[in-house]
Amino acid sequence: MLPEEQIQMDPDYLGFIQSIKKSTGIDLAQYKEAQMKRRLTTLRNKNGFPSFDAFYTAMMQSKPLFYEFLDKMTINVSEFWRNPNRWEVLRDKVLPSLLPESGTPKLRIWSAACSTGEEPYTLSMILAEKGLLHSTYLLASDIDEGALAKAAEGKYLERSLKDVPEEIAKKYFTQDGAMFRFDEKVKKAVNFKKQNLLLDKFEEGFDLIVCRNVMIYFTEEAKHQLYHKFAGALRPGGILFVGSTEQIFSPSQYGFESADTFFYRKKA
Repeated sequence: MLPEEQIQMDPDYLGFIQSIKKSTGIDLAQYKEAQMKRRLTTLRNKNGFPSFDAFYTAMMQSKPLFYEFLDKMTINVSEFWRNPNRWEVLRDKVLPSLLPESGTPKLRIWSAACSTGEEPYTLSMILAEKGLLHSTYLLASDIDEGALAKAAEGKYLERSLKDVPEEIAKKYFTQDGAMFRFDEKVKKAVNFKKQNLLLDKFEEGFDLIVCRNVMIYFTEEAKHQLYHKFAGALRPGGILFVGSTEQIFSPSQYGFESADTFFYRKKA
């Protein structure tokens, strides 16, 4: 984030940050300022508003415009099986390590900042293939209600499926015109809810938390806060799975140890 004196040079944007926080609880100051301001300026100009003040007033009166703001703010770009080799590690190494040695496995898994559903649905397919889906509590959360509505609908363009193994795609997706519809029974196993990661309290006792390609947009202070919150939400021995550009360089400060590349285990 830019130094405070530089932000104060643009009182219009500073006032926008303060208004958004007051009315929604979203603290844009915890996102990298240069990236966020650039994206929101593009959105503001596209919609024909001369100032952030005018843009804010219009957003508060228009739900579609507010959803467009959330979509731009949260970068809802996702794919099924994104970085396939990491999902293979999850399937073949991480998940087995989380299962009890005896008894019925009952896992608690959370897809944090799940966007339009590709990530939690990837998890649900892996769990279904292992016979674990219906004994697993699978939570998916995002701050963007529009993204959550798309996830609940479960219809995707073909390009979102490009990394899905062919046999899995045939099993869980049905073509519906230009879209592909996700399997209804598997879809129902995912519990979606709206959540602000930076503001809201987390559920606890998770075996696995997946939060990928989100932390890169936060300031270092916000990342530090979130890693502590994720550690608190995991059970001892639980795993945090992050994105390919989000390696944690000092995991021990959060009570983590490296379990594999981009996987961090909470120390017992």
